[in-house]
Amino acid sequence: MARKLDSFERLRYYSSVSKLANKVLVVIGGTAGIGLSAARAFVAEGAKVVVVGRNADNVRAARKALGKSARALAGDATNPKIAVNAIQTALKTFGGFHGLYHVAGGSGRARGDGPLHEITDAGWEYTLDLNLASLFYSNRAALRQFLNQKTRGGILNMSSVLGFSPSPRYFATHAYSAAKAAIIGLTKSAAAYYARQNIRFNVLAPALVATPMSKRAQSNQAILNFIDAKQPLDGGRIGRPEDLDAAAVYFMSDESKFVTGQVLAVDGGWCVSEGRY
Repeated sequence: MARKLDSFERLRYYSSVSKLANKVLVVIGGTAGIGLSAARAFVAEGAKVVVVGRNADNVRAARKALGKSARALAGDATNPKIAVNAIQTALKTFGGFHGLYHVAGGSGRARGDGPLHEITDAGWEYTLDLNLASLFYSNRAALRQFLNQKTRGGILNMSSVLGFSPSPRYFATHAYSAAKAAIIGLTKSAAAYYARQNIRFNVLAPALVATPMSKRAQSNQAILNFIDAKQPLDGGRIGRPEDLDAAAVYFMSDESKFVTGQVLAVDGGWCVSEGRY
């Protein structure tokens, strides 16, 4: 009979094993920025990955960057069929489906988002569609598949610190904040409802990260001065996509099998700092 490992031996064993070995994951919004960085980390930890993005050039680049362990698909996450197609691709190509990471979203500032009294009807609809409806579609598709499979599964959603820690001077896009707060509400409600089926829902909430969406902020010296004090960790800087990778791997792995309904702010200290004007 094999000897049972003590706690130290188990820790040493599991630390030597790829955290996502035998996992098949779908990343909606996984062809650029935070999503692509996470997809790379998932592959490095042994996962097979299907990523989805809107931009054809990004899809081609992701296909090349991720190699044979991934499939990259073009699609708009606001289309209810896109997440369903991605999950079916995972099942047909890699023989399973174990987790969803929804990153897709973006700013509606150019479409009419802003302070509440300035938000246009079109800006409100566009911003909520891009950030909230798209996530609803992907979460519903993943959940239905887990229930159909009768298996446990993990869903990780992308929110923002702006959903619960506003910044009135430089980041007053209230439709975006509303959508990101709603993501937390939806995630927690679903986490409570589906816990008995061992289907977990969690949230990552970054502060300002250097992605294509944040170009305005990255080029504004006043905002950079604000961020120097608002995100004081590691020298006071804008976040990088890879800053979220370890947390994403954790939530997609069995290491978090006893964790659901949680919101983790990966924010460089945003939520506990005042900033400097």
